[in-house]
Amino acid sequence: FSSQTITGNFASVIHGLNTNHLTDQVIQRSKRMILDTLGVGLLGTSTEVCHKVTQYSKIYSSDISSTVWGHLDFRLPPLYAAFVNGVAVHSMDFDDTWHPATHPSGAVLPAVIALSEAFPQKKKISGLDLLLAFNVGIEVQGRLLRFSSEARNIPKRY
Repeated sequence: FSSQTITGNFASVIHGLNTNHLTDQVIQRSKRMILDTLGVGLLGTSTEVCHKVTQYSKIYSSDISSTVWGHLDFRLPPLYAAFVNGVAVHSMDFDDTWHPATHPSGAVLPAVIALSEAFPQKKKISGLDLLLAFNVGIEVQGRLLRFSSEARNIPKRY
């Protein structure tokens, strides 16, 4: 019997994840998810909603910046780059989906990429570290989905 709370256990599991947990199968599936997300994200940059959030977000430009997909002319702080790129990924609803309904990669990949770009040049992360961060984000989302009683009831409401 453990006196640790559910939240404490959740944090311990997530904190304990490292690149040794990335099996060949996880790496291959992650790469496929990332490629798919980048593809739908680049396609989504042409949507009206993406144009609107891009224009709105231009006021937040700064020296610490990350790529806005499909735009070579400006960059944004990581928070806003992740927001704009996340909107692009989900703008046509082609991004990957779990059941009950959630879109794992569209919420995680834009944030991971934006943050990785914001690291100083001498502290850049490796590709394996990026894959780990992506998978930790997917794991957090999946566990939160499993904890959610509302998520379990989604199929009954539709």
